[in-house]
Amino acid sequence: MPGKQPSTDAVGHHYEFDPRAAVQHLCAADAGLARLIEVAGPFRMVIRTMHSPFEALARNIVYQQLNGTAAAAIHARVLALFGRRRLRPRDVLDAPDEALRGAGLSRNKLEALRDLAAKTLDGTVPTLARLKRMEDEQIVERLTQVRGIGRWTVEMLLMSRLGRPDVLPVGDFGVRKGFSIVYRTDGLPTPKQLTHYAERWRPYRTVASWYMWRAVELPPGALRPDE
Repeated sequence: MPGKQPSTDAVGHHYEFDPRAAVQHLCAADAGLARLIEVAGPFRMVIRTMHSPFEALARNIVYQQLNGTAAAAIHARVLALFGRRRLRPRDVLDAPDEALRGAGLSRNKLEALRDLAAKTLDGTVPTLARLKRMEDEQIVERLTQVRGIGRWTVEMLLMSRLGRPDVLPVGDFGVRKGFSIVYRTDGLPTPKQLTHYAERWRPYRTVASWYMWRAVELPPGALRPDE
C-alpha cells in the first residue's frame, strides 16, 4: 500500500508487502488455497522495473493482441525511429503517422499511443513518483482515461510493476480458471462470485491471484482433495 516500506525476497523481488506474511495469512484463511500453495511452492511474482508510467503503458499498447516475438519486434522498431532506448511522449506526438505505421503499429495502436502521450504531458497520467503515492482505485480511474487502456491493464501494472498487495483482477481468465480448478466449481466463477469469495484473501488478493495462475499450470490431479 502507498507509503509502506517495500520488501525484498531472497531472489531480489521488490514488493510493497511482506510475501511471507501474506502466504501465512492466506494459508490460515483458506484451506483450499493452502493446499495450492503447498503444491505450487513459494511466491515468486516478478516485479518488473518501471522507469515511467508512459513507457510501461506504451509497451503494453504495442503488445496488445500480439504474440511476444512480433510485439517485441514492433516495439524495437518504434524505439529505433528515435535512436534511444526509452520512448518519450514528445517522440510519439512529433513523429509522422507514416513512420510509426511503418514500424508496424496499427491505426488503433497509433491513436492510443498518441492519446497516452498527450495525457502524459497534460498530467492525466501521473508521474511515477505521484503514482507510488496514489491508492489503487485512484490509479485505475486516472489511467483508464487513456484510449486503449482498460481496467485489466492497470491491474497488471499495479501487480507486476508496483508490487501492490491487494489487487484482484476478476476479469482475468487465468484467475477465474485457476479458481475453478482449486475449488472444483461447475464452470468459471462470475466476477461477482469471485469478488465475494476473495474477501477472505484481503489484504493479499494479489498473492492469491498469482497462485490461481499457478493452479492453471499444474498437471491434472496435482491438487488432491482433503482425505
